[in-house]
Amino acid sequence: MIDAAPRNGAAYEAAACRVVVVIPTLDEEQSIADVVRSIPRAIEDADIVVFMDGDGADDPRSIAALVEPIRSGGCDFVLGSRARGKREPGSIAWHQLAAGRLAGWGTRLLYGVGYTDMCALRAIWRDALLKLAMRELTYGWNLEMQMRAARAGLRILEIPVDYRRRRGGNSKVAGSLTGTMRAGARIIATFARVASEPSLWRRGRDRQRELPNAR
Repeated sequence: MIDAAPRNGAAYEAAACRVVVVIPTLDEEQSIADVVRSIPRAIEDADIVVFMDGDGADDPRSIAALVEPIRSGGCDFVLGSRARGKREPGSIAWHQLAAGRLAGWGTRLLYGVGYTDMCALRAIWRDALLKLAMRELTYGWNLEMQMRAARAGLRILEIPVDYRRRRGGNSKVAGSLTGTMRAGARIIATFARVASEPSLWRRGRDRQRELPNAR
């Protein structure tokens, strides 16, 4: 299920920009692939697309801070960082934070754009998202977006966001050793696949110099 409807102030009009918040909600019969395939239809009428988890861990009050740099024309892609924000005790495991840092170092080496997290909470121009030609249908989707955005030379900003303990459901990633290993393997495979694709990698480095506050 993709929840892209206005709810609790999550989707709103902002200075003539239609902002649609996509909240992936998985049930037992759905896969991540089902959700990802639903995204293009869910964002048909959007100008800016915000992604966030539907388990209550992401704070919707962060949405305005994600959207504003895009709406004002300064950025194309804004990513929330749990590593740089305030984290409720027990909200995130150490290996999740370490994985985000490691992936960020990898993107810096490849494209000159570093990240500190692979947080689901993010905002991007709809047209820019579609041009990234996303292919990943599993746990590597967040990382693929970040890698393709850096490689494409998008104007990128990472901001601190607060993170809470999930309000409902069990994590399919951090909830078990098997889930963690499965997700980790898929993320590594995604990184290797995207990194091996032909690209004009210097575009990311050039754009990084133009936007000194990108991290």
